Formats: sequence, structure tokens, C-alpha cells
Amino acid sequence: MKILRVGTRGAERPAILDSASRPRDLSRIVGDITPEWLGSAGVEALAGVDVESLPLISGKVRIGAPIARVGKVVCVGLNYSDHAAESGMDVPKEPILFMKGGHTVQGPDDDIKIPRNSIKTDWEVELGVVIGRRALYVEPAAALDHVAGYCVCNDVSERAFQLEHGGQWDKGKNCETFGPLGPWLVTRDEVPDPQQLDMWLDVNGRRFQKGSTRTMVFGVAHLVHYISRFMPLDPGDVISTGTPPGVGLGQKPPVYLKAGDEMRVGIQGLGEQTQRVIPAQ
Repeated sequence: MKILRVGTRGAERPAILDSASRPRDLSRIVGDITPEWLGSAGVEALAGVDVESLPLISGKVRIGAPIARVGKVVCVGLNYSDHAAESGMDVPKEPILFMKGGHTVQGPDDDIKIPRNSIKTDWEVELGVVIGRRALYVEPAAALDHVAGYCVCNDVSERAFQLEHGGQWDKGKNCETFGPLGPWLVTRDEVPDPQQLDMWLDVNGRRFQKGSTRTMVFGVAHLVHYISRFMPLDPGDVISTGTPPGVGLGQKPPVYLKAGDEMRVGIQGLGEQTQRVIPAQ
């Protein structure tokens, strides 16, 4: 299943894609795609729904983030060896973790705002792992049982804030609009192997990132297991699992986003995002 939320910001309603990839209104069945709904086996309950009989949502509609009120986004740094090399950093022996607040999360096609005083705003296509069951001290063999599904993430980053202001990557990761998710949550049953997904990112029609989850240093199951050793992962939380090479920082010379740029971000089977870059007011 591909579950999404459509409508104006703050007034989205739940939807599901039918066999022709058209959005159908789920609001008669589900109030919203919330952490509570995910944690109450909501995805499993949709298995018996006759999707083709639901009301069709026609016309052009805004797509919001696929989960309302994301609790936390746990990000994994340098999780592709070739990205570590282009960043001039060693491949980590254990996953490097940092956090994005739920305030960064927005729809997949919403504008990205370059922060005030930014000189190095950058892009990162990433596989997002959406938690469906609480995970704490989970063993690797059971880790994927706690996953509701997957989505596209763009881990937008301000490199000067991240690397040149006294440490703590969070400074360059938590700016407003820096966490587009979607366009939809693809349920786990439709992704039999999350380590076999091609991914890409274009800026102004030029392909900068072209990679695959096959080359992750630490795979999805290990990440759920590892992170759950240090903190609970609750329904509606998202793990952003790292990016392949081709970020702006790694270009020679580096290339960073500017107002007027457009990004296209995609992962095999999970859909695409398109974002216009604008200055913060």
C-alpha cells in the first residue's frame, strides 16, 4: 500500500493510492495517519479495505508529509563509504547519530527555505524508515517487524552551520523546511528488501546523486537494532538512513543551493519529490 496525506498545510486528510496510482480518500476509515494510528496496527487494518470503492480525489492537490506529528527524526551520518570519502571523513565503526526535530518535517513538494546567513545549503537523498511498533533493545532478526514502511527523505543541510560553528551537526540540520518526507509511506510488504533500492537527486536537471541502498555501511535492520539500544523508537518516528555520494559539499569545487534552484529527489518504488528553493524571510 501507498498511504499519503493531501490538502493544505495543517488540514491534510488521509488517502491511499489505487491500482492506477490515483489518490482515494481514506478519511471515512482513518481520521489521520498519526503515530497513534500506526501504533495501533492501523496499516494492518487497511489490508481488507476495498481501495477501488473509496472516493476518488480529483484535481491537483498538495501532498503533505505522510505522517502527522512526527515525533523525532533520527539521522545516520556517513552511512555510505563513498560519501564518507567525498566528505574527507573516515568510515565510522559504529553508526553516527544526530537528530532532526519534527518541526523540520514538511510535504515532499513544499519549498525549501535557505536560512538567513546561509552560504552552504546542501542536499541529501535518503531512505526514510517509518517506525510502526515501539522498538527498544530490539534484536537484529526482529528489527524489521517494527517498521511500518519506507519513504523518500531529503536531509537538507547547511554545511557551514554544521561544520564550522563549534561542533554539533544539529546546527546545520534543524533549519525550517529541512526535512521533506514523502510523497507517500510505502508499507513494508511492498519493499521486500530495503537494501536493494536505487536512489537519485537532480538539481536544475543535472543528476548529482546516483546511488543505491546496497552500499549502506549499516543496513536498515542493524540501524533499528542499534538505535534501539540507546533510545526508544516510537510509532511515527523516522530513521533517515544516510546518503550516497554526490552532495554539493563533495563537488570540485563545491556547489550549494541558491534561490530559484529546483531539486528532484527519488527512490525506486517510493516515489519522487520536487522542491523549489527560496530565501527565508
